[in-house]
Amino acid sequence: MWRISTELIEALDSAFGDPLDAYVNGSQTWLEENGRNGSTLEWRLHPTANYQRPADVDTYGVFRAAADGKVQPAALWDGLEAFPAYDDPTTVADLRATATAALGVEPTAWGLVDHEPIGDEWERSGGAISIVDRLLGQLARHVGHAGGDTE
Repeated sequence: MWRISTELIEALDSAFGDPLDAYVNGSQTWLEENGRNGSTLEWRLHPTANYQRPADVDTYGVFRAAADGKVQPAALWDGLEAFPAYDDPTTVADLRATATAALGVEPTAWGLVDHEPIGDEWERSGGAISIVDRLLGQLARHVGHAGGDTE
């Protein structure tokens, strides 16, 4: 997990370019073969709670607008998550190392999370919660503090 920053958007743009897909809910995704032994990682920018797309930008242009400095990233996303795209087996340590090498930025926190309850809560709330805050909260509970390594 990486907290959002202008530097993070610059790193994403430099490493991967425009996202493979963009969603009306604000998510932006890349599928990159930069995991261990060429496995595919999914990189996902998670939108802020109650995400609102800028009125003058279409869904597929949001990342480019942020990368070009026309929109503040923190107004759109809370952070970035990287995980094995196809449930490829990996360890937390390997994922952290390969993701850091691919992006060139050390993550804010790492560890194992359960996406299902977070997705359910996000759906129930109509997008009114921060997915990143929930993910970081799980990491803190599972590890004792965000940033720890679990396997």
